[in-house]
Amino acid sequence: MADELLQAACAARERAHAPYSKFKVGAAVRGESGRIYGGCNIENAAYPEGICAETAAIAAMVGAGETKIIEVLVVGVSDEPITPCGGCRQRIREFAGPDIPVHMATPDGVQLTMTLAELLPQSFGPENLS
Repeated sequence: MADELLQAACAARERAHAPYSKFKVGAAVRGESGRIYGGCNIENAAYPEGICAETAAIAAMVGAGETKIIEVLVVGVSDEPITPCGGCRQRIREFAGPDIPVHMATPDGVQLTMTLAELLPQSFGPENLS
């Protein structure tokens, strides 16, 4: 199942706008419907104004009308897998429970899978506001 996510994330990564870092990142999220949404990082000359690939994938999912993530994959261009940044971990948590799998991949495939709870222990989510 992660193969579909990897294909979508790699395709999105190729469209990344990373003229400053040259570090292209792709991400894919699977919504509750089973549909996959890809996203890429988009850098900006005003550095803090860029967005991460995971954020772009989540925005595509929400824009399509879905509100629940059941699986995530992130892929960079390095030989080592990359993990979602802290901000993206929290953004994922907004739409996912702590037990969803988050796959970290290289162009060669998935190298590491962790639950969101392992990446963001003792997280604060929407249910904490109920």
